[in-house]
Order: sequence, then structure tokens, then C-alpha cells
Amino acid sequence: MARTRVKICGLTQVEQAVLIANAGVDAIGLVFYPPSPRHIEVAQARTLVAALPPFVTTVALFMDAAATEVQRILNGVAIDLLQFHGEESATFCASFGRPYIKSVPMGESQDVAAYAARYADAAGLLLDSNALGVAGGSGESFDWQRMPQDVPMPLILAGGLRPDNVAEAIAIAAPYGVDVSSGVERDKGVKDPALMLRFIDEVNGVENKTR
Repeated sequence: MARTRVKICGLTQVEQAVLIANAGVDAIGLVFYPPSPRHIEVAQARTLVAALPPFVTTVALFMDAAATEVQRILNGVAIDLLQFHGEESATFCASFGRPYIKSVPMGESQDVAAYAARYADAAGLLLDSNALGVAGGSGESFDWQRMPQDVPMPLILAGGLRPDNVAEAIAIAAPYGVDVSSGVERDKGVKDPALMLRFIDEVNGVENKTR
């Protein structure tokens, strides 16, 4: 079984970002969606990214943002990967010259293979529990058995993951990676360092058991 990658989304504090980077997180998500309690401003994001060690992927999350707004963020922060959670077209997603992942709203019936065909140039798809047009981060999950195993693109599992269920989710869904936000928070938008470290340990524990 290949190693499951870990992304923790909605970071706002430098110290916490450095903590999980040193603990082996693969990617850190920065939310540039003002209605979210996890929204971060450019200056704050720039300071956070500058403090990270090498080999940690920085991901910028957008939801139906204007092209000028996305470009403003890219001009101000060193971002490696874009993540789109709205109804953005494949042409829009690819227009910034950066690799991107596209969210699939699994809160309603979705044909993941059709999404993969529509966003064929995406680096991967993120299967989240939200409905179309609704932001993620709700803490709700979808039926992990709906994760297809025949889509020729990395699939990332999100929605309702926590330290106490992520190992089971990986065993059922076998995703390329897992993405957590509210499941490692002590309050909405406030990350809990102990929960983040435990989440990373639980994912790594799955890998160790399969060796």
C-alpha cells in the first residue's frame, strides 16, 4: 500500500504550521475565501509560508473567486498548488499556470469519472462531503465506499475526517491523500496542535501496519 499523503487545511498561525511541517505533513492549506472562519489575509499568509521548511506544499483554496483575486494572492504569496471549491471551469482553473486540484461535491450524487474527464489537466480531485455551491469544512462525511478505485487521477478524501476515524477511512477508500480541517480544531477556525499531531500519527500508523 502506497503512503497516504496528509494535507491540513485552514492554517492561520505560523507556529502551528511549523509544528505540523516538522511532524511530516505533506501540504498546508491556506483559505482565501472571506466567509470562512479560516480565511487568511495575504500578509499573514506570506509570513506563514516564509517560515515553512523545504518540501512542504503550500495550497491556496478558492471558491468562485474572480480571476483578479486569485492573481492578487499569487502575486503576494509563494503558492505551489491551487485548490478550487466552487463551480470554476477547467479553463479557469488552468489559466493561472499552476497545478491545481478540483473539489468534487459528494454531498449529492456525482459522477467522479465525469469530473476527472472534465478536469483532465488537474493534478488531482478532492472528494468532499459538501453539496454543490456550499463550502466545505462542515465536519460531515460521506460514504467512503463511494470513493471510486478506477479513476486514473489522484483522489484526495476530505469531509468529516478526524484522528479517531481516519485510519478506517483510508482502509475503506484507499485514497491518494487525506485532507482535514474542522476535524483537528478545538473551535471553529481554531486548530488544536495535539489533534493535528495525532491525525498525522494515525495516517502514518496505517502505512506502518501495511509494511
